[in-house]
Amino acid sequence: MTATPEPPEPAAFDLDAAADQAIAACGRDAREAVKALIVAIEFLEVEADELRAAVSKGYSRGRRKPQRDRKDGTNEG
Repeated sequence: MTATPEPPEPAAFDLDAAADQAIAACGRDAREAVKALIVAIEFLEVEADELRAAVSKGYSRGRRKPQRDRKDGTNEG
C-alpha cells in the first residue's frame, strides 16, 4: 500500500503574508488577531455542523462524519 501524498499548497498562498494581514487587521495586536481567528474558526465549525445536518443521509451515502463534541459538553450528532 502506498502512502497518500500531501496535496500541494496553492502557490499563491503565503502563510506569513496571511498572518501579517490578520495582525494588521487587528491594529497590529497579535493577541487580538489570535482571538479573532479563534472566533472565526468557531463560526465556521458551527456553520459546517449546520450544513452537515442539512445534508440527507441518502445524498451523503452514510459517509457523514460524526459532529464534533462542543466546548459546552454537548454532542449534536
